[in-house]
Amino acid sequence: MAIELTVVVPAYNEQERLRPTLDAITGYLGDTRNWELIVVDDGSGDRTRRIAHEAAVAEPRIRVLPGDTNHGKGHALRRGVLASRGERVLITDADLATPISELDRLDKALADGHAAAIGSRAAAGARIEHHQHPVREGLGRAGNLLIRLLAVPGIRDTQCGFKLFDGEHARSAFAAARIDGWGIDVEVLHHLRRERLPVAEVPVRWSHQEGSKVRARDYLSVLREVTALKARSLAPGSGAVVSSDGGGVQSGGAVVPSDGTVDPSDGAPTPRGPVARFRRLDRGSLAVAGLFVLASFLLYLRRWTDPDGRYLPDALQDQNQWEWFFDVTAHNVLNLQNPLFTDLQGYPDGVNLMANTVMLGLSVPFTPVTALFGPALSLQLVMTLGLAATAYAWYWLLRRHAVPQRAPAAIGAALAAFAPPMISHANAHPNFIVLFMIPLIIDRALRLVTGERVVRDGVVLGLFSAYQIFLGEEPLLLAVMGLLLFAAGYSLVRRDVFLAAWRPVLRGLGIAAAVALPIVAFPLWWQFFGPQSYSGIGHAPNTANSPLALVSFAERSLAGDRENSQSLAMNITEQNAFYGWPLAALALGIVVRLWDRALVKALAFTGCAAALLSLGSRFDLPGTTITVTGPWRALANQPLLSAVIESRIAMICAPVLGLLIALALVRLRTARPAHRRWGRAAVAAALIPIIPLPLKAVDRIPVPAFVTDGMYEAYVAEGETLVPVPLPDPAVAEGLHWQTAADFGFKLPRGYFNGPWGPERKGIYGAAPRHTSNLLAEVRGSGEVPALSPAWQAQAREDLAYWNAGALVLAPQRHQDALRETVTRLLDGQEPEFVGGVWVWDLPEGAWEDGGP
Repeated sequence: MAIELTVVVPAYNEQERLRPTLDAITGYLGDTRNWELIVVDDGSGDRTRRIAHEAAVAEPRIRVLPGDTNHGKGHALRRGVLASRGERVLITDADLATPISELDRLDKALADGHAAAIGSRAAAGARIEHHQHPVREGLGRAGNLLIRLLAVPGIRDTQCGFKLFDGEHARSAFAAARIDGWGIDVEVLHHLRRERLPVAEVPVRWSHQEGSKVRARDYLSVLREVTALKARSLAPGSGAVVSSDGGGVQSGGAVVPSDGTVDPSDGAPTPRGPVARFRRLDRGSLAVAGLFVLASFLLYLRRWTDPDGRYLPDALQDQNQWEWFFDVTAHNVLNLQNPLFTDLQGYPDGVNLMANTVMLGLSVPFTPVTALFGPALSLQLVMTLGLAATAYAWYWLLRRHAVPQRAPAAIGAALAAFAPPMISHANAHPNFIVLFMIPLIIDRALRLVTGERVVRDGVVLGLFSAYQIFLGEEPLLLAVMGLLLFAAGYSLVRRDVFLAAWRPVLRGLGIAAAVALPIVAFPLWWQFFGPQSYSGIGHAPNTANSPLALVSFAERSLAGDRENSQSLAMNITEQNAFYGWPLAALALGIVVRLWDRALVKALAFTGCAAALLSLGSRFDLPGTTITVTGPWRALANQPLLSAVIESRIAMICAPVLGLLIALALVRLRTARPAHRRWGRAAVAAALIPIIPLPLKAVDRIPVPAFVTDGMYEAYVAEGETLVPVPLPDPAVAEGLHWQTAADFGFKLPRGYFNGPWGPERKGIYGAAPRHTSNLLAEVRGSGEVPALSPAWQAQAREDLAYWNAGALVLAPQRHQDALRETVTRLLDGQEPEFVGGVWVWDLPEGAWEDGGP
């Protein structure tokens, strides 16, 4: 059975105080958790070792590590922690100056995602019941001030001997430690700081105990050790040297004890520095990253067989659009043209590329790939590797702030990245699956809460946010909404954290805004006020989630139901919930079981609020005729939010559910065997039904030889457009594929993009409609040739002149005969010629200069 807690008690000549301390600890822990207690005898000359052995005989969960020589508290703690096996490690002095009952306070802080929770006599709320001698107390305060200045700024009390650590981080930190004396507390905290691991300083009760082993000269020793620590941190060394106490070998700063008391499997020494960090990454985290890449590759397997020749049918027309976005960006970059605008489609008005999600943050860096291998492969690489990178970023965030254990963090991250709404968007929307910056942004926001390095974290947050704007603004907006919900929930249950954090957070956000705005100011001005900008965009009336969508299964989930899922979503690329009822039920159970944790309460608030907002302004209660007004109604018409598709807000639930699952798996590791088996079975039962199936792929519609062989050049002069029949729009955008296949050898009227319409410049999908384009779209759908009056022919001439058409081109398709007859009549009986696999109506060069052909 996994050990939940290890208590390490260093002891040197403690025959008077040790047994009461051990009795107090074992009595408090009892059978409430699976624990072990390690007593480290540091070469005592009295009966300390015998007393510890007697206690171990009476209580088998006590272990004794004997020592023949007194090396110091640091050496003893290092031996004890490296021999520990607990998920958490508590170190406490043998005098138990801080009562063992204060462990609950530290437990809660560690549950909130900290790597360590240290007892503090200086934090607000601490209570000192029996003070030290004034001289000793004064020396301690002066020493703490110097320690803060030299090594660990922001921590007010490093020397309180009551600290709780995550087990893995504790063993890593103590293995890297060199100090054998009292200064090891500072060195360990310094190590956690260097690794950017969060440390909570928790107020505790403390009472001075007579018989302290700290002498006046020890204060000077601590300062000497801390000064040496600071010097080493400024000029880190490497290589193997003999430890100063002769008790082991140091390699890269790690001490390997030579007394044989440490089992490497219980906490192998960890080298320091960049190389060591890479080795740790190589051993475990790279394996996790590889699994994420494999999962993403398998998801797109049916397209990877031939990226140029395979198409995702559930992408509708979005694959054509996104390949065009990547290709036009490469075209603009290589030709030194404005990457924020083009008239290659939507001619003559053009397209505001910043007002469309072209993902300049990746489409620009991928220009060489696009130019050499084509936009199909470029987009496929971005979507496959981007989804895997997103999963790894969530994994990194979970391990850093909440779940240090690798397997639970990997499972939670997998749910966050491969949840049903993410798989739905994986068909068509790279801006909603390539989200690797979102966890990094969340990480920087969380760092601001500590109040440390606010300027640096604010600057980095600003840079990260600016880059995310060039990847996707709506995901950033959703991330901000999720963070605000989480902050509100956490502040309600931890008001002390809110009061301590709001000032540095606001300061950091101000710095972030000051950094980001100069970078994004002009692009955002172009987006909202530049050519072909628009205000808001209209969506279909069914863009919100049904309550049933939250507990149903998505079309591409293992337990999916295509008919049911499509009836609950606006289309197959917008199945933005569909987490399944087993996962919803499990999440509820986890919240109830772990309700004592502030983190869980905040997550529950965030998930429930996001799910409720995703239901839109009004929604029907399933099985009734009751319509309820939702909270989104108050936000629906606010700036920025008016363009949000409400159902997408439920995507916030994906990382929330992932973190809840990870926390539950961590708790199960220390549960009783039967509970652990049932708990893991429940997790499996919730996750297996939503395992994603590989995305569908079909053979792509071939581009006609008329385009690929350059035959169009004889019909379309420079400055003229090639007009596909029917004209490209959000429903049929194959013309964009023709254009990329021809390396932008011609321009297109209309197309698939977001642009303005009408005097109020409201956003619509596609170009502003014209009579001829509407007519041909209707014939495409109905297959019927309408009666065409001379007025229709005159309108067609006007529209063709507006588009500066050089030729109309009809490819073989459904209802092609009706389309061919309609165009022939519009052109007053002009018959097409069949060239290169298409019908072509040639419009003489300059035909529009005198008002018509």
